[in-house]
Amino acid sequence: MHNRNVSPLMDNSREMLSEEAVNDIQLAMRNEPEVQQLARSIDEHDIIRILEYGKEPAVEISRLSDQIIAVMRTYNVKGFGQLHTQLGRVMDRFDKKDFEKNSGGLISKLFKKREKMLDRLYSKYQSIGIEMEQVYVKISEYQNEMAETATMLEQLYEQNIQYYLLLEKFVVAGEMKLNELKTNKLPKLEQNALNGNQIDSMELDYLRNAIELLEHRILDLGMAKIVALQTAPQIRLLQRGNAKLIGKINSTFITTIPIFKNGLIRAVAAKKQKLAAESMKELDRRTNELMVQKVRNMAGQSIEAACLSGCPEIKIETIQECFNIILKGMQEAKIIEEENKRLREEGEQRLKELQKNFHNSKQK
Repeated sequence: MHNRNVSPLMDNSREMLSEEAVNDIQLAMRNEPEVQQLARSIDEHDIIRILEYGKEPAVEISRLSDQIIAVMRTYNVKGFGQLHTQLGRVMDRFDKKDFEKNSGGLISKLFKKREKMLDRLYSKYQSIGIEMEQVYVKISEYQNEMAETATMLEQLYEQNIQYYLLLEKFVVAGEMKLNELKTNKLPKLEQNALNGNQIDSMELDYLRNAIELLEHRILDLGMAKIVALQTAPQIRLLQRGNAKLIGKINSTFITTIPIFKNGLIRAVAAKKQKLAAESMKELDRRTNELMVQKVRNMAGQSIEAACLSGCPEIKIETIQECFNIILKGMQEAKIIEEENKRLREEGEQRLKELQKNFHNSKQK
C-alpha cells in the first residue's frame, strides 16, 4: 500500500481522496501484515513510545508543506510580468507603415535621402530584432524553469501521497491497538479492580492513561493526514496554472517570436532592395541620351531583377498576423499569470492555516 498508485481513487472534482476511497484504503490496510505488525509493536506500558508514535511521517508532512510554500514564494519572485512588460515595449516600436508603399514624390525623395532612410530603417529594426532576441532567450529560460518546477511539484505531490498512506497505516494500526485495549484488557482490569486488587487498580489507572494518550496521538496523526489530503489539491491547482502558462508561452512566444523576427529581417531586406531598385531606375532615366538604347536593355533586366527581388518571401500581412498573435498571447498570459498569483496566495494562506491548526492541536 505504501507504493500504491492512488490516482484512480481521487475525486476528480476536487482532486482529493473521496470518503469511499479512504474507507476502502483503511479496510485494505487492516489485513496487511505490515499494519498488523505495527499494531502489535505498540506497547501500552511505554508512554514515551506512545507519545512519539508516527512522529516521522507527521514531521515529514509538515516539512513538505514548507517546501510547497517555498515554491509558491519563488514563483512570486520569478513572475512573468517583467518579461511581459519588456516584450510589450519592443512590440510597440513596430510600425506597419514602415513597409507600406510611400506617397507621391517617392522617387525624388529617395534620390536625395535614400541612404539616410535606409540607414534609419535598418537601424530601427536591427535594434528591435536584438531586443526581441533577448526577450526570447529570457522567455525560453523562464519556460525551462517552470518545466523544472513542474517536475519538482509532481515529485512533491507523489511524496505527499506516500506520506499520507504511511500516516494512514499508523492511524489504522493505532485504532486496531486501541480497540484491542478497550475490548480485551480494559474490561478485565476493571473487573479485577472491583474485587479490591490494588495491583490491578494501579494497572487499570496506567492503562487508562495509555489509552488516553494513544487516542490523543491518533488524533494528532489524523490532523497531519488531513493536512496531507488538503495539500494535494493545492499542488494540482498550482500545476494546472503553470501548465496553462507554459502552453501559452510555447504556442504564442516560443513559436511566433522567431517567425516574427525573421519576417522583420526579410521585410527590411526587401524594402532595402526595392528602394535601391527605384533609385537605380531614377538614375537610369537621367542617363546620357547617346546611350539610351543600350541602357534601356540593361535597365529592363535590372528592373525585372529588382521586381523579383523586391517581392518579400513573407508578406507584410504575415508579419502583421504574427504581431497580433503575440499581442493577444501577451494579454492571455497576463490573465493566466494573475490567476496563478491568486491561486498561489490562496494556497499559501491555506497551507499556513493548516500548519497552524496542526501545531495548535499538538500543543493541546
